[in-house]
Amino acid sequence: MSFASEQRHERSWPRAGAAVAAAAPAQYSRIPPDRTDQASIAPYCAATAAALTATPSAAREMPVPDQESRDPSPPGACATARRAARALSTLIAGTLAVLLMHGPARADDCPARAEELRLGTDLPHVKAAIRERRQVVIVALGSSSTQGYGATIDSNAYPAQAQVTLARQYETVRLKFVMLNRGAGGQDVTEMLERLQRDVLSHRPDLVIWQVGTNAAIRGMKLDSFRLKLSSGIERMKQAGTDVVLMTPQYSPAIVALPNEDDYVAAMHDVARQTGAGVFHRFDIMRGWVMRQHMPFGRFMISDGLHLNDYGQRCTGQLLARAIERTVGD
Repeated sequence: MSFASEQRHERSWPRAGAAVAAAAPAQYSRIPPDRTDQASIAPYCAATAAALTATPSAAREMPVPDQESRDPSPPGACATARRAARALSTLIAGTLAVLLMHGPARADDCPARAEELRLGTDLPHVKAAIRERRQVVIVALGSSSTQGYGATIDSNAYPAQAQVTLARQYETVRLKFVMLNRGAGGQDVTEMLERLQRDVLSHRPDLVIWQVGTNAAIRGMKLDSFRLKLSSGIERMKQAGTDVVLMTPQYSPAIVALPNEDDYVAAMHDVARQTGAGVFHRFDIMRGWVMRQHMPFGRFMISDGLHLNDYGQRCTGQLLARAIERTVGD
């Protein structure tokens, strides 16, 4: 399927995306007190559960809750409705069974095209550290995706998975990788820049993985401001002597339902080209899982329609490590 046809295909099911677009945790938006009762959120919860287990073709026919029930619900508020939906849905039960059978994500269980693993940068500082046989320091800067929201244990978050995978890839030369997780849930580019010196540059990293763009898109940050702040952050990092790789937003119902999520992804690519930074194509990789591999969203996401589960986190970390290894090896 071509890129253009994939876009047409995904745009044919906005109803399913709209059903879960508001399903972010409480830190993303305020919830009116009268919208937390089970009766008012039940339609939203049922639609969320169905969308997470649907393929694009099935999702086209899904009903969308009325506006009264589309306000985000706090963590745990949908528990009763979700349990009812799971009990009534054999499709959801089947998906859970598949998850249990698959177990931990393996390298060959995390599909990605070769071009999706091209970072677009040479990683000169990482190469120098490897050449000199010294410790490679990597800082993962980001929001809840980096922090590990959605993973059942910290070691399943993508930064930890990337560190383990890189250590395994360079085991024969006894090269040590240190991955520092500096994710903070709910933050966008503005707040990350405010803590850049303390949380990132003070560690003198060889590489910074900057996961950004998701919260800017959700909050509707002006694209000009987003570009400017992104460029400013990259320039500060490069002046400090570190390689920079941007990680694009996740491909999820809550993101795809936004009117202009592609604009933020495109802005990241443009800024990376202008500043010499690299890009880890998380958005394209995950879109491939849905469009080419026909994975239901529930295979790699938790029930909020936004965050990655253990499988999604593990694959993100393993594919990121594979992209770094390929770049360094060229």
